Order: sequence, then C-alpha cells, then structure tokens
Amino acid sequence: MSIVAAYVVPHPPLIVPAVGHGQERAIQATVDAYEEVARRIAAHAPDTIVVVSPHAPLYYDCFHISTGDAAHGDMGRFDAWEAAMNVPYDPSFAAAVSACARARGVPICGSGMRDGELDHATFVPLHFVNERYAGYRLVRVGLSGLTPADHREVGRCVAEAACDLDRTCVLVASGDLSHKLKEDGPYGFAPEGPVFDRTVTGLFDEGDLEGLFSIDAAFREAAAECGLGSFQIMAGALDGVPATHELLSYEGPFGVGYAVAAFEVQGPTGDGAVAAGVDAEADARGAEDAAAAEQDGADPFVALARAAVEGFVRTGRPLARPDGLPPELADARAGVFVSLHEGGDLRGCIGTVEPVTGSIADEIIRNGVAAASEDPRFPPVGAGELDALSYSVDVLFPPEPVDSEAALDPVRYGVIVTLGRRRGLLLPNLEGVDTAAQQVAIARAKAGIAPDEGGVRLERFEVVRHDRGGEARRG
Repeated sequence: MSIVAAYVVPHPPLIVPAVGHGQERAIQATVDAYEEVARRIAAHAPDTIVVVSPHAPLYYDCFHISTGDAAHGDMGRFDAWEAAMNVPYDPSFAAAVSACARARGVPICGSGMRDGELDHATFVPLHFVNERYAGYRLVRVGLSGLTPADHREVGRCVAEAACDLDRTCVLVASGDLSHKLKEDGPYGFAPEGPVFDRTVTGLFDEGDLEGLFSIDAAFREAAAECGLGSFQIMAGALDGVPATHELLSYEGPFGVGYAVAAFEVQGPTGDGAVAAGVDAEADARGAEDAAAAEQDGADPFVALARAAVEGFVRTGRPLARPDGLPPELADARAGVFVSLHEGGDLRGCIGTVEPVTGSIADEIIRNGVAAASEDPRFPPVGAGELDALSYSVDVLFPPEPVDSEAALDPVRYGVIVTLGRRRGLLLPNLEGVDTAAQQVAIARAKAGIAPDEGGVRLERFEVVRHDRGGEARRG
C-alpha cells in the first residue's frame, strides 16, 4: 500500500468545542470541512496517519520526527483539560522515514526533552479524526529551516516508507495561512497576507502543488504564515501520484487564514508511482548487475549490496528493489548490517538491529547506500574505489537479553550494550575480538558508556553472514 490521501487542515484551538465554547461557530465552514476530512479518513481506515506539524519541535538544521511508543495530548494550556487523548506511535514507520531521509542526505532529529506532549497543531486534527476512527498509529513530523527541496524529500520518504512497510497511510498537513489578514486581528495586518492566502488557496484549487515551491521566502515571512513547509512535505509525498484536488473551505474571520483541502490518490500506488527521483535506467542496470552476479554463483545478498552501492555511487540515486529476487530477500524481514572492505580494511558499516523496511532486500539497499555514504568514520566511497570493494551482509536474529558476560560468545553472538538512551552494538566473529570482555568493552565505547558505569543492559544476537565466499553461515 502507500499514501491513499492527503489533507490540508488548519489548527485553531478554539475549533475544539471545549476550548471555543461556541466561538467555533464563527468558522462553521472550517468545522464542516474538517468533519468531511475526518469522515474520509475513517473511510480509508489507514494503518498510519502522518501529521506534519509546524508546532512540533522545530530545528534550523534538521527535521524532527517523534519516536517512542505513544504520546499524550490535551488542551490544558487553553484551559480545557478535559479535551485529552492518548495515541500510539508507529515506531517502525518513523524509523523507515528517518532511514530514507538519511540516505537522501536530509538530516532527521529524533525525540528529546522537548517532545513530551502532542502540540496543538497535531491535537486539533486528531480531535476530529478520533471522533470517527481509532484504528491508526501516529507519526509526527516537524518542519525545519532547511530548503523547500529538503521538505519535498521528507514527503517522498513518507510515501516510500508506506510502500516499504505495506502500510495504508494518510498524510495530514497541519498549517494556518497568513496571520496578518486584519488590523484588529491578534497579529495585525500586512498587505502580503491576503495575497499569500489567495495564492496558496488558488494552488490547492487548481491542484498545482508544484507552485508551492515557487513562493518567495521574503513574501511568506511578510505574510506571517506557518503552513507552507507542511504543504511542501505533503507535495513531496504526492509527487508523481495521480490525485484529485478539492479546496473544501477557506475563511479568516479572526485575522488568520484557515484552508481545508483534500487530495485523494487515484488508481494503484505501487512503488513505481511514489519512488520519485529514482533513475529508471540506473535501476535497470542495477537489477541486471544483481541478476548477472547471482547467475555467476555470487551470494544474492552480496550481489544486491554491491548493486546498491555501485548504483548509488555512480548515479547519486538509490536503487529500486529489483524484480525476481528470491523469497528470502523479497518476503522476509530482519535487521541487516552491510559492511564494505577495501584491501582487507573496513571501509564502511551501517545497519539496523530491527527491520525498518518491508523486506531484507530493501534493508540491504538502504544500509548499503548508508555504509558507502554516511559512516562517520570514513569519507563517502568514490567511483574509483568500487572495483576494490568487497562486501558482507549480516542478517540478524532478534536480540535476547542476558544476565552477564558469561552468556556471551564473541564468535557466535553479537552483543548490544544499553544504558538509558545510549546503545552500542558489535557484530560477532570479528578479527581481534577474542573474549566477551573485549566485545562488551568495544560496544560500551561505541555507545559512549564509560567502563565503570553500572546498570547496563546486555543483549546477544546471532547472525547469518553472507560474504564474497558465496556461503551463508552463522556467526
């Protein structure tokens, strides 16, 4: 599955009756449109709802994405404590978006101390949704000070994650338009305000989402808007996907512009429809290379890692999953580490302890690209190095807790050392790591956990290692 619909909504707190106490009737057109959006979302019955919120934690140089298992929200700051909700997060979806963004060079920030509660720009749309539907998990994404092109890429990654995880997904772009529509409004008047609102609502009405990327930064600042970044992320999620477009309502009686718009995806939305920016010719070459390597007797896991890295280094674009892969690649899910070596020395290693995509194949492609371009210990791999690289792919079994180092075996088991938010992992059967004590010490160092810090949690895991020898084996 994939993105099935996207909606633009505003977030005035008073539209929640417990806050508005009747004032919401002054924006009845917005209320009615909101209820229509909630009805449509319930009809789609999405597995995941992605809310893009300008009031989630905001950073200049990265996009916030909420992590964890669940979140609480209420309208207590507006003296309406009775308006409250608890919603489950979708951690695997959030991880998949993060991994995709990193692969495309877009910085992502996880949750931190500023992320204890749902913000009102997330709460308001979910208030309407929850009146009609409860079968979803939430992903909350913030904006950043990065470029419109980066916002587009985050949206593309949302669509890609939905495909990879086979989720039915609805995206809600929360954002108000100009805050400077009236002299007696809370933010005063600026002549750019009404012009901005006419421009953006016109783009929604015409279905011209590309036009959202042509709005001048100084113009949007003068208009004092808060939604354009959300709308640009939405446009990225719908990039290349056929969709209807409807401007359901627009009004601004309080001096702030409120628009509701709906974009319903039409027809099948498989990988080809949402994998925007993927070079089809390069994908075909990568698929042919992987198939040829498999026919020549190379391990298909290693062949796919090589095709992913070589395709990315030569084109700058991630490889689309080739057709015709064996079921153990195309259908199974697991955490995967991809390691690159050059002349016997490590050249890059990136992996996932648990799966963040829909298949081991996608995990290999993602982590192969990251090993070649994102390992902070090494510069990105250059095209001149490709012929000298060798590859190994470790497919991880689920980790299990252990009570002490006595239960470890550095040849058979990898180890995970955790203390609070710090976590270090070391794969098994590494040259020069001969004892469990060495293994744990290295994992501690990777996590920034001092040797004398107590209270650590130990886990062990087994792997099946695929390497250039063409023979899969444990450890």
